[in-house]
Amino acid sequence: MKLTKLAPFAIYAAALMPISAYADELSDERIKELVYEAILENPQIIMEAVRLLEERQQQDQAATAAAALETERDRLEQDPNAIVLANPDGDVTVVEFFDYNCPYCRRVMPQVDALVEQDPYVRLVYREWPILGEGSVFAARAALAARAQGKYEEFHVAMMEMQGRAEEASVLRIAREVGLDIDQLRRDMEAPEVDEHIQTSMELTRALGFSGTPSFVIGDALIPGFVEADVLIEQVGATREAKNQ
Repeated sequence: MKLTKLAPFAIYAAALMPISAYADELSDERIKELVYEAILENPQIIMEAVRLLEERQQQDQAATAAAALETERDRLEQDPNAIVLANPDGDVTVVEFFDYNCPYCRRVMPQVDALVEQDPYVRLVYREWPILGEGSVFAARAALAARAQGKYEEFHVAMMEMQGRAEEASVLRIAREVGLDIDQLRRDMEAPEVDEHIQTSMELTRALGFSGTPSFVIGDALIPGFVEADVLIEQVGATREAKNQ
């Protein structure tokens, strides 16, 4: 048995012990005994091992996300099947992944609005990412289908401002209120571009390591969770400055 087969904390503990220089000369059993003795004498070794493991995981995740950003930049910012609002010709793109049943997504909408109001050069890309149940899926499909009737933004705002959960009945009620033809909406919900948009959102979030909504991509920054307008504004500014250097 090699040292690498020991428990992770034991590996780090052994690395911190003076026995490392001659570990190869010791039996596996003796190594385990020394590690155990070291832990009893210095319990903080375990916490240090956990910290080192967490740091390594964070570094690995950051490296994976950076590589994914490089690979997926075009799909993130230029996907012709995404929704582009605010200034389509803006110089900084903000990508938001959201779910209509996510309370934090509803809370963050005014923050995004504040960003757009303050910065007329922001290009906003919306990605429907329905992960909170069947109602979320139905709502996302309806929103994407609303594009065919030119009412995506109106429907989106109404959905984000609605009370209660997004389910089939409540989604169709909102659709009627904004003037959508329900029969056409139902047909358009089955369009291949609706499936493609949602599938792409799933692939992108998996590649980027996002685990919940809302999640933002601004330049090289990944921002998971609810965020205030000033943070968005600051990141947009930093991204613009980096692009102009």
